[in-house]
Amino acid sequence: MRNCIIVCVIPATISNNVPGTNFSLGFDTALNTTMERCDRIKQSALGTKHHVFIMETMGGYCGYLATVTSIAVRADTAYIFEDPFNIHDLKANVEHMMEKMKMDMQRGLVLWNEKCHDHYTTEFLYNLYSSESKAVFDCRTNVLGHLQQHGIPTPSDWNYSTKLGVKAMLWVSEKLHEVYRKGWVFTNAPHSACVIGLKKEVAFSPITELKKDTDLEHHMQR
Repeated sequence: MRNCIIVCVIPATISNNVPGTNFSLGFDTALNTTMERCDRIKQSALGTKHHVFIMETMGGYCGYLATVTSIAVRADTAYIFEDPFNIHDLKANVEHMMEKMKMDMQRGLVLWNEKCHDHYTTEFLYNLYSSESKAVFDCRTNVLGHLQQHGIPTPSDWNYSTKLGVKAMLWVSEKLHEVYRKGWVFTNAPHSACVIGLKKEVAFSPITELKKDTDLEHHMQR
């Protein structure tokens, strides 16, 4: 036996790639920052027509940030490491974009996760879209880079960090009481070193079953 330390890890990364939690601290702030940049770029194209913007997001090999952002800003395509693609897929996407532009679409938006492919790069994608567009649209690139790691934390991240911090300290205190004996801290059990996180799945609840959990008088959940 030896003196050890109780460990509770709070996952904090914009990539949201830490096991043990569905959401990492900082991801919501990065998501909002990325969405703001995408919206600004889209707004800049309102006075012109037939522009396609290729935006490179951070996230390492994890495409969660690119995926959620693409849904939020209604992007046309998102390329991520988890969804393998080849040159035929890229060509099909370009052709689809051309058809949309011919229907008087003003702009297109493509999100590209920074490490989504070993050989294809943002520059390659720009050259491909520009070459195959046949002058139907112009192409622009924007690498968001470390801009995604800055900014004022969102209220969600502020609250999330407070809750995780409090729960982590309470957990550490509880575990210390359990394993402290005669001046020594014994951390042999697996639960002496943990990652605190949020795990929650989408669920469908019958309305009839929810009645018992509803405060109808005050219009709130019990």
